[in-house]
Amino acid sequence: MSPEATKKAAASRGSSTKAKGKAKDAVTNGAAKAAGSGPYRTPTYAGLRQRYHDEVVPAMQREFTYANPMQIPHVEKIVVNIGLGEAIANAKALDAAVGDLTTITGQKPIVTRAKRSIAQFRLRTGMPIGAKVTLRGQRMYDFLERTMSLALPRIRDFRGIPMRSFDGRGNFSLGLREQLVYPEIDYDKIDRLRGLEISIVTTAKTDEEGRKLLELLGMPFQAN
Repeated sequence: MSPEATKKAAASRGSSTKAKGKAKDAVTNGAAKAAGSGPYRTPTYAGLRQRYHDEVVPAMQREFTYANPMQIPHVEKIVVNIGLGEAIANAKALDAAVGDLTTITGQKPIVTRAKRSIAQFRLRTGMPIGAKVTLRGQRMYDFLERTMSLALPRIRDFRGIPMRSFDGRGNFSLGLREQLVYPEIDYDKIDRLRGLEISIVTTAKTDEEGRKLLELLGMPFQAN
């Protein structure tokens, strides 16, 4: 083979190798895109969580002039609880409540049990008396957004949430009389109406900060 032919063959092999390399990179990047990793990582938050970063953080900074951005309060967790005194006489009530909480929150609850015996209520230590779910991260934000935008407006004659249920440390508790305010619950599939308690735990140091945080997130508080 002549020197010129040898050079052409080497150039052809080099082009083929480059083309294979590009094809491999395309496949790798496509897989990374689909998996949400690598340079094409998709955002890990959306909706209310995005609103917190884009709108609430700057507004809280202007309102309270924090020296350190880490001082800006955020929602740490949400605890949703159903008390079940009826479970003492009706064991199936517990299964129904667990099913309702799972449907509403998208997370399986844990069963809460009595810590001591109370004779007049026929309650013994260890008996199931409720169910609760602790939500964090994206699932917490999704639940809070659905509660504020879908569930609360479905309450009859709703005129806003009273602001008296703060605990003095920036945490807020909200009681709902029935689980039907959540559109995920099918009226024909429940055994009875049950109330539930929602505790919103924040990193705020005062009620004023906690109230402002929830207000900016969209909590429909009653006007003063």
